Amino acid sequence: MIQPYDDNYFMKRALQEAEMAYEKKEVPIGAVIVINNQIIARAHNLTETLNDVTAHAEMQAITAASNFLGGKYLNNCILYVTIEPCQMCAGALFWSQISKIIYGARDEQRGCISMGTQLHPKTVMTGGILAEEASQLLKKFFIEKRNLN
Repeated sequence: MIQPYDDNYFMKRALQEAEMAYEKKEVPIGAVIVINNQIIARAHNLTETLNDVTAHAEMQAITAASNFLGGKYLNNCILYVTIEPCQMCAGALFWSQISKIIYGARDEQRGCISMGTQLHPKTVMTGGILAEEASQLLKKFFIEKRNLN
């Protein structure tokens, strides 16, 4: 049985989404949104599939969770995402008023922490959950991509 808000369990679900993105030749980032210990949204990057630079895993998950809840605010929700959100996603998460963001690996170059992007004052963010697994999948993807070009 799942313990309430078992971070490893939910991050593994996000990693499964990242694997789906990888199989589609998308940058392998996955996300799930949880409320009351229940996954209400699952998503992965679809920027290539949809030919849309905004189709990041987090953006897809925000839309799915909002549709599930019937409103635009994600109060009492937790986002699990394999990589630290970028500025764009952090901005959308700000407006969603999500309660908590838990990410796997840091994005030292484009992540919202490195860029100094502010989150909603009520949002808590922590990282490092299954960071090595998330980082390795991204590294594998970009090594393969470089070798194809």
